[in-house]
Amino acid sequence: MKAMEILHTPVLVNEVLEKLNLKKGDTVVDCTVGEGGHSVEILKVIGPSGFLYGIDQDSEALKIAHKRLKNVGDNFFLVNDNFLNIKAIQKKYNIPAVNGILADLGISSLQLYYNRRGFSFIKNGPLDMRMSFHTELTAADVVNSFPENELADIIFKFGEEKLSRHIAKAIVDYRRRKKKIETTEELANIVANVYHRKRGKIHPATRTFQALRIFVNNEMGSLEMFLKDAPDILEQDARIAVISYHSLEDRVVKKAFREDKRLNRINKKVIRPLEEELLSNRRSRSAKLRVAERI
Repeated sequence: MKAMEILHTPVLVNEVLEKLNLKKGDTVVDCTVGEGGHSVEILKVIGPSGFLYGIDQDSEALKIAHKRLKNVGDNFFLVNDNFLNIKAIQKKYNIPAVNGILADLGISSLQLYYNRRGFSFIKNGPLDMRMSFHTELTAADVVNSFPENELADIIFKFGEEKLSRHIAKAIVDYRRRKKKIETTEELANIVANVYHRKRGKIHPATRTFQALRIFVNNEMGSLEMFLKDAPDILEQDARIAVISYHSLEDRVVKKAFREDKRLNRINKKVIRPLEEELLSNRRSRSAKLRVAERI
């Protein structure tokens, strides 16, 4: 399969389009454009008189997004950057106040598909997990050099893993007895051995991999900065929509929307995928959508 054939299936598309309340001629920023799944549908709604700005820190994903969007129109501009820099991006490219902002916090199919990116334990690959190639720290750096207590704290804080102390100890023991942990398979096996027969419905390494990915990419810090700055570039009555996939993200979004005096929450209860979408796209099962409007 060629890279340009890998297409991520966007989640909650109808719900996003409805809640953003977009119309022809609107200006929209997709802050996590990825492979362009949501952006394609947004471009169709705003029409040739509208304009879409897409931001993503993954340069490989942007190449795919560009090709997909060109099939719809040429009224878009893509930026290879982190959405935490949204105000600096607005200033640099003279982006006017916008009518809608979308952030889909999920990991893309492209990142999962390429084992060399090291995001998944399903396919063996190097322990990388960087969303941007400009990031220096890799997951391998963390598991091979961080002391046991710091590893445990990272796995507990960002993975909400109850066995974080045991997993951190197993990682450090493995380092001492054998060698550097270089692949996703090695790390997944270390974590699985901690669980023994206590496996649940998800793979034992899921939370540990999530924790390392969040830490390496400073995802929580980036999200908090983005939520602080994004409302400033919204027109009055314009909306911001955020899709999260785990409780850490959702709590941050919920708190920001509730406490920000510039915003009015459109939905106080999260919007989840309908049964039809869950059946056609299993990865949508953990998606949660929150929307707020600029006062």
